Amino acid sequence: MNEKFDEACHQYFCNGLLAAVVTDRDGVVILKSIANEAIESLIDPTISTMFAVANNQASMKTLLLHLLNLLANGLASKLGLAQNKKIVSVYDQYQLIQSDKSPLIITLITEPSANTGLFVRFSDELSSLTEPFVEALNE
Repeated sequence: MNEKFDEACHQYFCNGLLAAVVTDRDGVVILKSIANEAIESLIDPTISTMFAVANNQASMKTLLLHLLNLLANGLASKLGLAQNKKIVSVYDQYQLIQSDKSPLIITLITEPSANTGLFVRFSDELSSLTEPFVEALNE
């Protein structure tokens, strides 16, 4: 499974993908793929847990970034449009695309100028790759 995940991600590294991570709601990494030019600390487990908190499902610079993301998500959920399925956050140095594939979270970290639509669609492709994990965790 990890080889298929890596293979799928490597096709997008040239389009601005820096890292792709699949975690559970507690931030435990299940699958990950990181571009050579990306730093390992880019994959911070709190990223996916903040998404879970924003959706009310989860049991100094990075924390502030996540708190701002949480605030935006909390305000978005008050619109009455149901639970978030995807969240896109654009920062100065990165773009963060998170997809809720309950009980998993798919997080893509890209360059800020990367094609957002391309990576939203790619997160859907990764969702189909993670289906065996989702089925196993839901049993």
